[in-house]
Amino acid sequence: MGRLILIDGFNLLSRGYFATAYGKSEEQLSKTSEGLFTNALRVKLQKIMSLINDYEPTHFVVTWDVKRNEVKRKALYEDYKGTRDDLPAPLIQQYETAVNLFHATGIPQMSVEGFEADDVIGTLSEKWTKEGLGDCYIYSNDKDLLQLLNPAVSQIIAVRKEGDLVYTEDHFKTEYGINPGQWIDVKALLGDKSDNIPGVAGVGDKAALPLIQQYGSVQGVYESIGVLDSKFNRYRKKLSEGEELAKLSLELVTIERAIPELDLYSFAECKLDLDMNQIKSEFDKLGLRIRM
Repeated sequence: MGRLILIDGFNLLSRGYFATAYGKSEEQLSKTSEGLFTNALRVKLQKIMSLINDYEPTHFVVTWDVKRNEVKRKALYEDYKGTRDDLPAPLIQQYETAVNLFHATGIPQMSVEGFEADDVIGTLSEKWTKEGLGDCYIYSNDKDLLQLLNPAVSQIIAVRKEGDLVYTEDHFKTEYGINPGQWIDVKALLGDKSDNIPGVAGVGDKAALPLIQQYGSVQGVYESIGVLDSKFNRYRKKLSEGEELAKLSLELVTIERAIPELDLYSFAECKLDLDMNQIKSEFDKLGLRIRM
């Protein structure tokens, strides 16, 4: 049986960037003699090598987002991710450097026009599961991805000071009392400030999860809106007024699991077959000392 690791490339790169750039000016960030910034790259590449060593995957893909204004969700909701600031130039440069580095070393990577990295991860993890190829691990701290958990798919979450937590479908069911597929319904009611997804105004953590635990889905909540349990009385008016936004939010938070362009994708394309000497040589060119 195989083992697939899927990495949300920009999630890892940006976390590495902001962790090492905090309180520093651009001039203080580490860079090569040619002036290429490397502070986020060092973190990202070290993590990739650690994951390969610790989990010994047979298959591996770094997934990348396309530009924000090119994603299909933007057509659905113009303000999607509209509150995010422009990315720092050193971070954009390190993304470009990473893409070139992975091309040079044969580390598999992928982006699909119109789709976000989450959608690529959703499609590949679903396809891997359906083909019965073994375990799949998603490396990301993004909780949106919890909707993808199943008996074969787990999420590796970085926990400060404790290292990595392998979070399984059973962990999720125990913690939230619902199935992973119902996570989208909770998120639709809550919304998401970081992605500028509206949700239902006035419905927060104390109500969203209990509503889905009791009524199963956003649809179930609205089918029962006239006879909601009395403990939800204070939310009935807010839910009624927010029905349209709840259903829009449900579309926005649902990760795609069947990108048409990947229908014929063969996992042979992401089989891991790395030349460590070549990788070390490429790291050395960037002045990066990475534990292999």
